[in-house]
Amino acid sequence: MFISFEGIDFSGKSTQIDLLKDYLTSKGNKVKIIREPGGTEISEKVRAILLDKENSNMLWETEFLLFSASRAQLVREKIRPYLKDRIYVISDRFHDSSTAYQGFGRGIPIQVILNIHKLAIGDTIPDITFFIDIPVEVAQQRSRKKSSVKLDRIERSEDQFYEKVRNGYLKLADTEKRFRVINGMEGINVIHNKIINEIEKFEQR
Repeated sequence: MFISFEGIDFSGKSTQIDLLKDYLTSKGNKVKIIREPGGTEISEKVRAILLDKENSNMLWETEFLLFSASRAQLVREKIRPYLKDRIYVISDRFHDSSTAYQGFGRGIPIQVILNIHKLAIGDTIPDITFFIDIPVEVAQQRSRKKSSVKLDRIERSEDQFYEKVRNGYLKLADTEKRFRVINGMEGINVIHNKIINEIEKFEQR
């Protein structure tokens, strides 16, 4: 299976990804965790450019195209070979992040976003996408616990931007059957059990 996790920054994706990996490996499955942007030698170099807070003058179009370039490399070098070898792939963000952040958030036309997705990832689409949903004010509260020196370029964005991103994700959830909206305000184990339940229902189809 190809599973992706989405959500605004500080939604708790990383915790749930680690728990899911532990669960799947306990069942005897091979699991690979990948992150976006990144995951390959080239993609990690692109990641460094994208998240460098010194690059504050980066154009939104440049941002989106760099994300897409990193993703294209990751799909062909890692994701497709893993899936061919029957390995579970868990991605910390995937193409939906660009639709939400650069499309709904930055204002790049959605059709342009979708057209570039076709080139970057082709038919390599997650089987299930978990959107861990939390209010923007909660995300900001969590971000304050992280030193401002460590916040990357995108994490420094304003609340209004994140509201657009969150609403974008919710619109995607209304149109994409693979989306599962998870209340990120619930307990860690409650969320984990809901995710496992959705995985098991998918595999039993």
